[in-house]
Amino acid sequence: MKREYMPLVSVVIPTYNSARTLPIALRSIKTQRYHNIEIIIVDRFSEDSTPDIATRFGARVIQADAERAEAKNIGLKAAKGQYVLFLDSDMELTSAVIQECVDTAESDPSIGAIIIPELTVGSTWPAKIRRYERQYYQNTYIESPRFYRRDLALQAGGFDPTVVFYEEATLVYKLEKMGYKKARIKSHILHHEKDLSFRQLIRKKYYYGKTLRKYVVRYREYATIQINPGYRLRLFLKKSFWTQPHMAIAVLILKGLEYFVIRLGALQPTIDYEK
Repeated sequence: MKREYMPLVSVVIPTYNSARTLPIALRSIKTQRYHNIEIIIVDRFSEDSTPDIATRFGARVIQADAERAEAKNIGLKAAKGQYVLFLDSDMELTSAVIQECVDTAESDPSIGAIIIPELTVGSTWPAKIRRYERQYYQNTYIESPRFYRRDLALQAGGFDPTVVFYEEATLVYKLEKMGYKKARIKSHILHHEKDLSFRQLIRKKYYYGKTLRKYVVRYREYATIQINPGYRLRLFLKKSFWTQPHMAIAVLILKGLEYFVIRLGALQPTIDYEK
């Protein structure tokens, strides 16, 4: 890409007590090959040094008591870039991510969203299982884009703040309804889940399940695929998936447990985040 044309990319990161992991995320943004970047932190009134760390890295800090989807929408509205990249505070970009996203988006005006592959980093068993699992998701409905054309994201109304189950898929769903498509790059994100435990994972899935019914009603075409055990099972029938049988079996057991807990959460009263 010629230096004279480098559209601004806004990186939006929701945070809450993220002082331990945020420096890694911010440092990875600062060391990107692509340099025309602004950073927006939407902080949920952290009680640690998260806002101070963000300020030291030159980020703009917006404080708001908002769930993740609404926090991302706040960042989207505040962004000035032609493109917006949504990150979690425990993610690290490899050096070419933003450059490759911009190049891909600029190559085709029909692309509204871009998937960035994720690799889990962590030494616990749940982290190792997730890392093994994720390498078999390639441009599927399980992966959700993180890089968007800002004008289209605003036109679509951003993410749906009334659900937490697959909330990250709600924006690309609306863009596809508008006639735009998604793409996938090769560079990846390192997702630092070093302390991930089975208890944390199960509690999270149970929480997500509380808005499952609402998600199914609003995004049925995606939901019927995403919550269908058979869809993932077909991905795991690849011969390469079974090169490490113990890991393959661990993935299947964990996914079965997650499905059960999500369904259990769905039996509870639906959470309503609408204000």
